[in-house]
Amino acid sequence: MNNYNPIRNWAPEDRPREKMIAKGASSLSNAELLAILINTGTARKSALEIAQEIMLLNEQNLLELSKMTLTDLKKIKGLGEKKAVTILTALEIGKRRQLSAALDKPQVRSSRDAFELLAPCYFGKTVEEFYVIFMLHNGKVHAIENISNGGITGTVVDSRVIFKRALEMKAVTRLVISHNHPSGNLNPSESDKKLTEKMLEAGKLLDLEIADHIIVGANAYFSFKDESLL
Repeated sequence: MNNYNPIRNWAPEDRPREKMIAKGASSLSNAELLAILINTGTARKSALEIAQEIMLLNEQNLLELSKMTLTDLKKIKGLGEKKAVTILTALEIGKRRQLSAALDKPQVRSSRDAFELLAPCYFGKTVEEFYVIFMLHNGKVHAIENISNGGITGTVVDSRVIFKRALEMKAVTRLVISHNHPSGNLNPSESDKKLTEKMLEAGKLLDLEIADHIIVGANAYFSFKDESLL
């Protein structure tokens, strides 16, 4: 027996789109927001049921959802290419929005400040990447740039590229270097420690301070400065 009840037959206050209009986006669950993007269901499942299935597959975690590819999403019954592209587009817009806010000349006063600026850069990344925050003497952010991309277990970083970019930005005197560990293990490797030491020594010669080295995980970070490794 088919008990499927399409969203159009629900009470207005229960429909995701009408609920958003009446109460605002923050009142909706992640699945309800996804259901609005999916828009229509199938003959047996509503858009909300499809959305709930997606969230269940990703342990109710949007970060995990962001790691899904177009091919992954299209495997879910009820999601064609158009709907899958819509979901990926929304996730990318959210990421870019965070990055735009981060580049609005904030000031880095602590490792937490640095992490909050860097986290959007690594959102959903499954390979190691290396970003640098270029700052003025007072910690004001001048730029955040990607320096290199690598594999699951590492990325090659040329310190000369980093210092060359810093010297090109005439007012920059301080740097926060960073990379991610897709595995979630935040412990620095021996190569992480050696790179930090190398950057510190080279920075002294060029009057460029390495203010911190941040390793970013899924929802946490490791600070070389906080752990007295600088």
